[in-house]
Amino acid sequence: MGGGQKRGRTQRRHFKQSRENVWKLNPKKTRPDADEPDADAKANANPKWEPFATQNPGFDEYYKEQGIVPEDEWDDFISLLRKPLPAAFRINASGQFFQDIRSQLENDFMKSLQAEVTDDYEAEAIRPLSWYPGNIAWHLNFSRMQLRKNQALERFHEFLKQENEIGNITRQEAVSMVPPLFLDVLPDHHILDMCAAPGSKTFQLLEIMHQSIGPGVLPNGLVIANDVDVQRCNLLIHQTKRMSTANLIVTNHEAQHFPSCSLKKGQGVASEGQEEHGIHTLEFDRVLCDVPCSGDGTLRKAPDIWRKWNAGMGNGLHRLQVEIAMRGLALLKVGGRMVYSTCSLNPVENEAVVAEVLRRSRGSVELLDVSNELPELVRRPGLNTWKVRDRGVWLTSYKDVPLYRRSVILPSMFPSGQSCKENHTLCNDVQKDVKIVGNNLGEETVGVVVIEQDQTNTEHQNSSDDLSSNTIPLDTVKAAAMANEVSKKSIPPEELDKNSIAMEVSGFPLHYCMRIVPHDQNSGAFFIAVLQKMAPLHVVPENHASEPAKFSQVSENTSENPEDENEAEERISGQVSIQAEENTDTNVLEEQLKSNLSTKNACSTANNKEEVVKCDGGKSGHMGIKDVERKGKWRGVDPVVFFTDEKTINSILSFYGINDAFPLYGHLVTRNSDANHVKRIYYISNSVQEVLQLNDQVGQRLKITSLGLKIFERQTSKDGSTCAFRLSSEGLPLLLPYISKQILFASLADFQHLLQYRTIKFPDFVDSKFGEEASDLVPGCCVVVLREGNRSTDSTAVDASTVAIVCWKGKTNISIMVSPLDGKELLERLAFRFGIKSISLEENKKSNMEIEGVSNLEDVEPIATIETDNQEIEH
Repeated sequence: MGGGQKRGRTQRRHFKQSRENVWKLNPKKTRPDADEPDADAKANANPKWEPFATQNPGFDEYYKEQGIVPEDEWDDFISLLRKPLPAAFRINASGQFFQDIRSQLENDFMKSLQAEVTDDYEAEAIRPLSWYPGNIAWHLNFSRMQLRKNQALERFHEFLKQENEIGNITRQEAVSMVPPLFLDVLPDHHILDMCAAPGSKTFQLLEIMHQSIGPGVLPNGLVIANDVDVQRCNLLIHQTKRMSTANLIVTNHEAQHFPSCSLKKGQGVASEGQEEHGIHTLEFDRVLCDVPCSGDGTLRKAPDIWRKWNAGMGNGLHRLQVEIAMRGLALLKVGGRMVYSTCSLNPVENEAVVAEVLRRSRGSVELLDVSNELPELVRRPGLNTWKVRDRGVWLTSYKDVPLYRRSVILPSMFPSGQSCKENHTLCNDVQKDVKIVGNNLGEETVGVVVIEQDQTNTEHQNSSDDLSSNTIPLDTVKAAAMANEVSKKSIPPEELDKNSIAMEVSGFPLHYCMRIVPHDQNSGAFFIAVLQKMAPLHVVPENHASEPAKFSQVSENTSENPEDENEAEERISGQVSIQAEENTDTNVLEEQLKSNLSTKNACSTANNKEEVVKCDGGKSGHMGIKDVERKGKWRGVDPVVFFTDEKTINSILSFYGINDAFPLYGHLVTRNSDANHVKRIYYISNSVQEVLQLNDQVGQRLKITSLGLKIFERQTSKDGSTCAFRLSSEGLPLLLPYISKQILFASLADFQHLLQYRTIKFPDFVDSKFGEEASDLVPGCCVVVLREGNRSTDSTAVDASTVAIVCWKGKTNISIMVSPLDGKELLERLAFRFGIKSISLEENKKSNMEIEGVSNLEDVEPIATIETDNQEIEH
């Protein structure tokens, strides 16, 4: 454990040190030198605050040359990019009160905020985003700074903060909501979010999954949210905890090395005569690949990027982005859909990555045309031609790259993706030949756009010493317009004039990609590409001299064992990612297994790093990694164990009268193998259960930091309750329809008083019958349900949409077990629905009382052992 804590502290320190303080008065100004005249006077002077500079000549030059927008639109594009980003948020459509919140926005805030419009660009203060289905996503004509500073917006700002904290809404940039919509999520899908933190898109995926089946029912699918940074995983847990879902697993891995979990035939641990159940390979129906990027599409939200931006930022991330995308495709099921997205404008991070993925896939992956989906979303087609800029020099093809820069500038960054050897050219010389291949969706036609030069530049062009003279300014807008014509009929090399240079054009249908630019709909910038896996991957490796022999052997292995297509795909994907797979933490398990499996009957481990112990006779037996599973493979993270203590489970079933239709056995997990010291019990869905069992069988390859829905918590009291565990507020909506004991039905008046005063004695209830029923209840945890209207207890239907709270029945009173913030929000929801007086937060705090005889009421620690106070907004 000591090693894990040390590593965690180091990671936290590096994470903090890498975040520059952009709020300094003048970050570039250093401390005055002691020998400098008047140094003390300058240091003691009151410096004037200087706003962020919202211009960068290098940025303007780069994107003008790339032709991101037409020349006549550049002024509109750049002027809006320098303005603050309007705020946006999304209603949780799977929440209990989402219709009430939407009605309040439409009928209250849209009218009351209209007088505060100050921007000529927008006519409305607040409006639903027309391209988002169901009026669920909303756009504000106010920046985050205006919301905080404008007194007239105080009520609306408090509304946003409160509902966001509860989980009824999610504050998220509008264009960031687009990628999950193109995944076409269904309730039974297994979804992987490869780079998930801070979690807004993960929350959105869970919303869509739960919204499709209605409240109170668990979907058959699940979402695995992954992030490489430990602290960002904790931020991810904080975000998704508001969703209260049993269908989520949070993992901590490098996305490009996300582990594979596969069982070979006969590797399961089922007893003789019993069939093996569950999944044998962890594959996904949908993959969201929102990769790390330079982030220049978020300039309106993060203006400090203006002074830090340079063209090298995108070049440095290109290789990683390709590796992550290829790993996502390897984990995707055949027929599944993957969305690749960035918040960058740079084609090297966008179209170049998509083209390289298609190139390596060799027809196994198709770029989809989704122009008919979300028709009201304004988007631009992807580029077919672009340049690469390196150290102030424009490069049109890989042959222009100096030898000493070829470890940084890769062939895949260019439209053709070809090295000098592949297209039969002599580097730093004139082009000798152009290789042409097919024109299908999975294949590429390499085109050439010819740009005439002046005769005066001919002599410089033939010189390989001056790279800057190899290229001249190019109108890439015209070049892009020629892309379709060039892809149909390429220009023969013999027709190239000596006074011309070749501008590469990709033959892939990159116009199916989408680029969202700010001035089209007053938003940020984003890039989206939708890919579908048509067949198991047959990957072309990177253009390195040592790769061809390695790839040929991979091809032979896959052809010899066609039944193991998934394993071959994993092996190919591992080789593509520059052999970094060999250094992953998976080898840690193998080191431990060598000592555990060195017994007489143990055999060598299987291929693809899957550990199987074969007993005498060749039959697969139980895996010899149980000791590793018990202790936990991952240092610093407690292992997830199934809670199987029958005595405790039976006491919970008996005390609350839980129906047999709600399965508990096999669905309860904890972080503590000692049942007597378990503090929290979590509930997992069938899909999460299958993944967890598979992960145990393959040696805990997944580093799980959080999973499941907190449903029970240990409770100590002086009242002598017969059940040691109370209900959790997060798990109550799921469990409520199946409870038959410890349940009370309160009138609206008594329910409101409970939320307001938090503790009420039995004789003080408005409904005396309710007070009598409460006093007759068994001491301990109970549920109070709102009885609407004059309905009797017998006619009140109890389901997941019923308004209910967790309470504690003491000797003389009933006390609620919800946080003050949750209680305040619920009071306001009831006030809006039934037209009753709302209680202010100050009044609610004054009426807060200690609950008699109860300790440790609302422990809200997450299942993960990681904690952080960092907050971050999704790009």
